[in-house]
Amino acid sequence: ETAVIPAYRRARDFMRDEYAPNAQEKVGAAALPEGAAYYEALVRYFTTRDDATADAIHKLGLKEVARIRKEMDAVIKKTGFKGDFKAFQAFLRSDPQFYARTPEELLMRAAWIAKSIDGKLPAYFGKLPRQPYSVQPVPAEIAPNYTTGRYSGAPSGASRGGEYWVNTYALDKRPFYELPALTLHEAVPGHHLQNALALEVENAPMFRTQFYPHAFGEGWGLYAEKLGIEMGVYKTPYEEFGRLSYEMWRACRLVIDTGLHSKGWTRSQALDYLGGNTALSLKNVETEVDRYIAWPGQALAYKVGELTIWELRRRAEKALGPKFDIRSFHDAVLVKGGLPLEMLSAEIDAYIAREKAK
Repeated sequence: ETAVIPAYRRARDFMRDEYAPNAQEKVGAAALPEGAAYYEALVRYFTTRDDATADAIHKLGLKEVARIRKEMDAVIKKTGFKGDFKAFQAFLRSDPQFYARTPEELLMRAAWIAKSIDGKLPAYFGKLPRQPYSVQPVPAEIAPNYTTGRYSGAPSGASRGGEYWVNTYALDKRPFYELPALTLHEAVPGHHLQNALALEVENAPMFRTQFYPHAFGEGWGLYAEKLGIEMGVYKTPYEEFGRLSYEMWRACRLVIDTGLHSKGWTRSQALDYLGGNTALSLKNVETEVDRYIAWPGQALAYKVGELTIWELRRRAEKALGPKFDIRSFHDAVLVKGGLPLEMLSAEIDAYIAREKAK
């Protein structure tokens, strides 16, 4: 009462009385002094690619959005739904069959998916982490303003395993059809597998086991979502659409982040674009766009990282032909922990050379 609360009051008063009245009206980084150069530096920083530019990524995003939209339309047709894309979105957002009635039901569904994936891992990975993980609800005190799910790594000293958090607040915003993609991304073979293996990197300084380049980490999570197709994780057309909606969400980020920060987009333009191209709830759409405004460049990491990993996989498949082994490729990607994408590319080239020499 004598220190913390007064400090928060001073922070509130500053934001209300000094900061907000003098804040710029435009939301993009380009409106700042030397903002264009600042944003281009953030683009390279978050993608860890020296060849990345805002304009090229914007065009890439538009291309990806068009491709994914065609795939979404094909899935809608597969379901037999009668209506256009917006009508299908409204159906997914409102039909009770897609939503849990209790928090326990949602957690049980997530846990079942996670454990079914566990059994498939040995066919796709040669090295699996020793550290276990569990499925937990997002803590109640933070759940109302928290994301749909995330991975919480084990603390230093490993007093517990990793945790895959599932948000059980506002169940009408947590559809079943998104759970397979969410689980693949946050748990296995996504962030838990990736982070737990990083902790086992031998003869490395501590910072290397904790290093988390966004393009590598989030790119791997998105790669894991798509790998779920090969693994047979998606069982229904609605789950396929959920995956595509997640992929579309990340592709839209390429367009929106660069639109906001280098092309003069408004918040309303960004909201319309994300809401019109995905099945995300309107609450999630607003949360996402405000995040992109506040954190320029970070949202580019997911899709750029994922596309780079797929590019490296195709390179290895082409170079190795019948010698290509998915298990050893995945091990090569993950064995040294988080890396900038250009270093990962060099690691995969070295892996290809080793495999050819066998």
